[in-house]
Amino acid sequence: MVVEWSVECSADDPVLVVPWSRAEAGAATTETAADFVDLRENPYDMDQIPEAEQNPPLMQALRALNAGRSPVFTAKCDAWVLDAEELEQLQLQLDIRTDSPDAKTGFASYIDLVWRDRTIFASFHQSEQLLHRLERLAVSIDEPQVMLDCVLRPALVDLTGPQEGFAVSLYVKALGPNLAAAKQVWGSALEAVVALLRSRDIALA
Repeated sequence: MVVEWSVECSADDPVLVVPWSRAEAGAATTETAADFVDLRENPYDMDQIPEAEQNPPLMQALRALNAGRSPVFTAKCDAWVLDAEELEQLQLQLDIRTDSPDAKTGFASYIDLVWRDRTIFASFHQSEQLLHRLERLAVSIDEPQVMLDCVLRPALVDLTGPQEGFAVSLYVKALGPNLAAAKQVWGSALEAVVALLRSRDIALA
């Protein structure tokens, strides 16, 4: 697995706001429009997240990341088939030939994560150190056709009172000879990354 992470905390970069609403953001109200779902408090509201309903590995990841012993909770997510430009970029990042029969298509997801520990959430340094640790652990995952990309970004969380801090957008992207194979590789890699996030090894010493 190729692992990269970056920081997007400049004045022009977007801020993750929790809770959020597509209607408040100016999106047209449709049957598929979604709002923030607090899966810690309402674990049975998974049916309100269509991306999870359509992709069982994503649903399992959300359940695990919002469970009682998880150090994080989730704010947003999505899953999609890579378009031609995204596919070519991932092939280059993984050093796989663009004409390889084993990399004809790709699948990806992202999950926005917020650390439950207020000290970690509020600290850029501690958030950064956790990403360093995740990077060291994740490179040992034997998934040569997968990339883990994490982005550290500012966040404003107002669930029990406003708090400013940092969140992580976690992207898992996979290649395969066909869509079914790419989704299988993606699901396996996502499960492994979630296991790392919930492990004692990721916690601060």
